Amino acid sequence: MLRERQKYKVFSWLLFDFANTSFSVMMVTFVFPLYFKNVICKGEPSGDALWGFSVSLSMLLVALISPVLGAAADYSGKRKRFLLFFTLTSIVATALLSFSGPGMALVAVLLFVLANMGFEGGLVFYDSYLKQLASAKSIGRVSGYGFAMGYLGALSILLLVQPLLSKGIVLSNMPNVQLSFLVVAIFFALFAAPLFLVLRDEKKGDRPAISFTAIRCSLREVKYTVQHIMSYPDLARFLLAYFFYNDAILTVIAFSSIYAQNTLGFTTGELIRFFMLVQTTAIAGSLIFGFVTDKIGPKRTIVITLLIWFVVVVAAIFADSKELFFYTGMLAGMSMGSSQAASRSMMTRLTPQEHVTEFFGFYDGTFGKASAIAGPLVFGLVSAQAGSQKAALASLLLFFILGLLLMTRVRSVGSGSTRVT
Repeated sequence: MLRERQKYKVFSWLLFDFANTSFSVMMVTFVFPLYFKNVICKGEPSGDALWGFSVSLSMLLVALISPVLGAAADYSGKRKRFLLFFTLTSIVATALLSFSGPGMALVAVLLFVLANMGFEGGLVFYDSYLKQLASAKSIGRVSGYGFAMGYLGALSILLLVQPLLSKGIVLSNMPNVQLSFLVVAIFFALFAAPLFLVLRDEKKGDRPAISFTAIRCSLREVKYTVQHIMSYPDLARFLLAYFFYNDAILTVIAFSSIYAQNTLGFTTGELIRFFMLVQTTAIAGSLIFGFVTDKIGPKRTIVITLLIWFVVVVAAIFADSKELFFYTGMLAGMSMGSSQAASRSMMTRLTPQEHVTEFFGFYDGTFGKASAIAGPLVFGLVSAQAGSQKAALASLLLFFILGLLLMTRVRSVGSGSTRVT
């Protein structure tokens, strides 16, 4: 009976990944960025800058609040309430974006910032459940399952909205594109619900989720983390490595649709097929490398995937045809799911149990989100100065190299054993 209950808990956790990745692929990576530029901003060049500002602002805000809220969740034991709040924020804001249209740039920016904050902020609490759901021997496998389910969700939402986008992401097809955003919100809500029905928070008395005491304890915990992070040298080195290579990965993801359309002339239909292919290979990569992670450890797996990413970027730079870019996308999909799953496994191994949500706040928040600010900024500056998106893509190789070098200095050991006293 206990084993069956645990299976239900793990499945509900995996299903949440299936749900929220629909937001990521539709609202951050593919449809909404093009809709924002081509329809809301009417194709004006300022649309690129405004879009970049929206992404950076949402990431900056999450980076600032995640550690504090993560510590508050640890103190109160009400992790699920925080996850529910962020999830509902993302769902409601996404639904409201279905009413956005030409000339509503500021409203769209506000709603997107709220939606993306809800999505990214919720990941802090969602990822922290992994340590209580998986054993030390199965963390890599379960983490890989999660990302595989996420990419399956992304593939599912693309198939679901494909008829609505058949005429392109343009003004003449605006009602259908708007409806696709509402479909995303419903999809997210429907498949996220089981997690909140099945998982339970640990009991910590009657401590409120938010109170002066909770905030004071949260700030004290954050101060402790900042002051003593170097007491866990392997964790510190991993987080720094993650900052650099995740910076590059997130930038590739954020600019993939724009790069494909502007540099290689992809149509909307070709972009849909491209992202479906990427999600499919990402599922395979997450599953395969989930097992690989449990066999050889997350450190070696991350090193392998970073080498693959290096090949992906070089191939994309020299891609002179849509067919070659499709093959490059397949390789990127394989490394995308595997690198993220192995990174989450590595973080879980290096994180002490008593600070799991707080440290994941730094992992998903301070480091993860801050890297999403720096990467697009560098890409945009290089692209503007060089007048070439290929030159901007080449600049990301430096981030992968720095991440790889730092990663080789991390000892992959069990959680809590890396502390220096």
